[in-house]
Parts: sequence; C-alpha cells; structure tokens
Amino acid sequence: MSIVFLNGEYMPKDEAKISPDDRGFLLGDGLYEVTPFYQGVPFGLEDHLRRLMRGLCWLRIDYDVSGIEAMHRELVARNSLSSSDRSMVYMQITRGAAPRTHYFPEGEVKPTIYSYTKEWSRPRDEVWNRGFTAKTVPDRRWSRVDIKTICLLPNALAFQAAKDEGADDAILVRDGVAIEGAHQNFWGVFGDTVVTHPITGHILPGITRGIVLEEAREAGMKVEERPIQVEELGFADELFFTGTTGEVRPIREVDGLKVGKGGVGDVTKTLSDLFLERVEKVKASERTGGS
Repeated sequence: MSIVFLNGEYMPKDEAKISPDDRGFLLGDGLYEVTPFYQGVPFGLEDHLRRLMRGLCWLRIDYDVSGIEAMHRELVARNSLSSSDRSMVYMQITRGAAPRTHYFPEGEVKPTIYSYTKEWSRPRDEVWNRGFTAKTVPDRRWSRVDIKTICLLPNALAFQAAKDEGADDAILVRDGVAIEGAHQNFWGVFGDTVVTHPITGHILPGITRGIVLEEAREAGMKVEERPIQVEELGFADELFFTGTTGEVRPIREVDGLKVGKGGVGDVTKTLSDLFLERVEKVKASERTGGS
C-alpha cells in the first residue's frame, strides 16, 4: 500500500479521507503540480513551486509552500522510490471543506493538501524511435489555462476523442491555431527553426517547455515563440510535445497524415538528448552537493 500525504500527515492511501464538502470535489476549486524525480533527485522543483505560488495567489488560496520540497522528498523516500529511475510526486491544493457556495467561504477555512508519488517510465527505445500519432481536437478549455487548476474535463474529453480515433495524443486547436496538447506543450520544426506557442492565458507555461527552449537557444538553434496555424502542420518537418512525464515526445503522424519523413526528426532527437543531459547534470550536481 502506497504512503500518501494528507493535511500534514503521512498515511497508507486507503486511510486517506477527504470531506465530501471539499471545494475541490464540489467545484474544482484548486490547483495541482506534478514534479518528476530521477533516482530520487527532483527535477525543476523550484520552477514548479514558482508556478504553484503564482496560481495560489491568483486563486487567493493562503498556503505556505516552504515545506513542500521536504514533503516531496519524504514521500519519495517513504515509498522506497529513491533509487527508481523515474518517479513523480502529484500534489493538489484545494480551498478546503466548507458549505457549498459559488463565492469563497466566509470565515477561516484550511486548504486541503493531498500528495502521492508513483513510478513512471519512458517509452521503450523502439517505441520512442517510431514516434507517436496525434489527432487535432477543438480546444474547449477556459481562458486562463496558464493557471494549473484541477478543472481538466475539457482536456480529458479531448484526449478521449483522440483515443477514440486510435491516436496516441490530442492537439488542441483554438481559432485555427494548433495551440498545445491535452496535457503537453506543442512544438513544430520548420526548416531550421523550432517553433512553439508564446505564453498567453491559453497555454500552460510548461516547466519542460522552458527547459527545452533554454537548451535549444544554447545549442544555437533558431527559435520562434509564435502561433502555429493548423494549415502549417502539413508543411512541418517535425512535430513534438514536451511535458513532465512525456519529456520530449516525437509525433510521426497527425490526423492520419505523415509528419515530415514520418519518423523522429534530427531536431527532436537532439532536443531530447539535450534534455536528458540536463537531467544527468542536475542529478550529478545534487550528489556532489552542488559543487
């Protein structure tokens, strides 16, 4: 039985109980973050916490995040995942339990904090090297996608629509723009230029997205942050996603049509290698005390 964290306590998952009056359950009134760990070392945790704090401020949920890193590490350790190749910690913060109203509760209400950890794995090399398929689906999410709320019904419906058509992933389309995936950021390669949507209220500012942008620029690649029109997809040399547990995920086919040469492109492969090298540097830095 896995050990979870709930409101300051570590406990077996089957002992964790959340009030039916919790506003996360009733209203989707909360945020979440997913932080990857590589052999027990957190990756990008500071960036995840900054994004979380921004969301907490925007939702006006009062919670001190200073103990989150220690909690994450303890949770990984208690579940014997410190030596696991890849694991992740999911953390959810809701406004707490209170009588259901469409406005904020009156009086003091303690936020509900729930977190768990589990292993995850990168696709086998033969699967990754073949690339993945995607289907374009209308983007029906709200206008503040940059806030990582737990309101994910439009994402789930979009992903299911793609799965129903036999695709591995969904590309969300808004006003003729292929804006991002159902749970990942979206990229294209056109000639020698790497393109991804700029940060607006319509995309999540992904942590992996930011790291890949840094690596691309440091490698001397041409990078543009601009909308990718749906009509451009047929002219792309490469397409790929980035995300916490997707890392860099190549796309070989969209809506049944081959992308570029139909496999994993050189730029996608290079960026994936650079990302994994960054992971190794972070692991090495922690083991040597940051020296």
